[in-house]
Amino acid sequence: MKVDAVKGELKSAEIKKTEELLEQWRKELFGLRMNSLTSHVKDYSLFKKLRQNIARALTFLQQKKSAKEVL
Repeated sequence: MKVDAVKGELKSAEIKKTEELLEQWRKELFGLRMNSLTSHVKDYSLFKKLRQNIARALTFLQQKKSAKEVL
């Protein structure tokens, strides 16, 4: 997924949806790590992309929760 698409999806998503995306990306990263231990991974750049998406999701989640507290 492109960076702009990820950012747009995270901005428009509710807190629940953001948490679901975060969990999905964490599972993908875990699976990728397991595959790297047991077999060959074709695209090692996926590690970095998933970690960045997880960080983005955590940032947006924190912003949404803090904005919700202010209201």
